[in-house]
Amino acid sequence: MDLYYVNNNSQPTGEHEVHKNGCNFMPTNKAELGMHSTCFSAVQKAKGIYSNVDGCMFCIPNCHTR
Repeated sequence: MDLYYVNNNSQPTGEHEVHKNGCNFMPTNKAELGMHSTCFSAVQKAKGIYSNVDGCMFCIPNCHTR
């Protein structure tokens, strides 16, 4: 299981990125999503906070869709 965060600041394209703990692109303004066994469940939890969510292309490429 890994610890995940969502960026509280949206990207220029509007989505809020989800990051796995230890990501080189971890934002400073973030909300903790808790421990998850997959990035997919972390993204789902982030969708409870923000409607427009995507996974970081660097730390969780399986959940990056844009």
